[in-house]
Amino acid sequence: MAAPTSVVVLDRGNNTTCTINLHGATVVSWRVNNQEQLFVSKQAVFDGKKGIRGGIPFVFPQFGLWAFGPQHGFGRIVRWNLEKSPDRLPSGDMEVIFSLMDNELTRSMWNYPFRITYRLILREKELHFNIGVYNPSKDLSFSFNLLLHTYFKVPDVRRCQVTGLHGCTYIDKTRDNAVFQEGRESVTISEWTDRIYQNTPQEHIITNVVSGRKMRIQKYNFPDTVVWNPWVEKSKDISDFGDDEYPNMICVESGHVSSPVVLLPGTAFEASQILQRPAATAPVVISSLAVHGRGVPPAQASAVHRQVSCCLRDIQPSLPVQPSLVLHHLFPQPLILVNN
Repeated sequence: MAAPTSVVVLDRGNNTTCTINLHGATVVSWRVNNQEQLFVSKQAVFDGKKGIRGGIPFVFPQFGLWAFGPQHGFGRIVRWNLEKSPDRLPSGDMEVIFSLMDNELTRSMWNYPFRITYRLILREKELHFNIGVYNPSKDLSFSFNLLLHTYFKVPDVRRCQVTGLHGCTYIDKTRDNAVFQEGRESVTISEWTDRIYQNTPQEHIITNVVSGRKMRIQKYNFPDTVVWNPWVEKSKDISDFGDDEYPNMICVESGHVSSPVVLLPGTAFEASQILQRPAATAPVVISSLAVHGRGVPPAQASAVHRQVSCCLRDIQPSLPVQPSLVLHHLFPQPLILVNN
């Protein structure tokens, strides 16, 4: 008999796919229009024992070092069950459900009965995560951490900005877990970063991810956001991570980790996350122009470009203005490109 498959693939069409490894129910690929959105290290180990370095590992029931088992718990190193095979919904989206229950291995580290359901839905430009943790015991409560350890692929982490963290307190694990308050409007990465932001809002935007685009994170019942990049020196200490890979990834992780979830007998905890790659805004390109049929000399082109750029940004602040295209419909008379 053939060995059971180790990966599950969701294919929505139009080169939009998601691949999940049953080892840890780890999402190891998410492609939108054939563009990979997630980072997986070239040195990642796929031996069915070690956690996979990259993608979206499932952290449960412990975040960080654990006296009773491996770092970040056992959720990312055990084989999950395929509860519901990939199925196309009426919307055209693809759905799959995984599950994990206590077994001899988990009880050797954490002696509690539990059941987790993990539902993924692949949409055209979104990936949805719905998690339920259930305590079937009649008399035992338990507490746990839960986190989606998302590695985003980026061309240069130094150019990324993460919104939604201004004013939040954070635990800085690079400074002996000292607590600070974030004063920046957007968080940037320029050194070893390992922070647990607390009581964060339900949405973050990461700029300059794949192809210079944005990534939107929306979350429910995940009060914490972890931001991590090992930078130069710490990369050398990670055996399954290349020394030169840190510029091409940023971890922005939705979780419940700064305080545990306490689950009473017979109750359930639910949390969710949506990753969305917003549609690109069409660029506006203006250089040397002819207005009312009269050409603007090249010497004046930059001044015209600045004036028109200001007008466009007043109308739509997020609209990028780059030299290649002429916008016609915002002005009563056409602007004609004569010298690009």
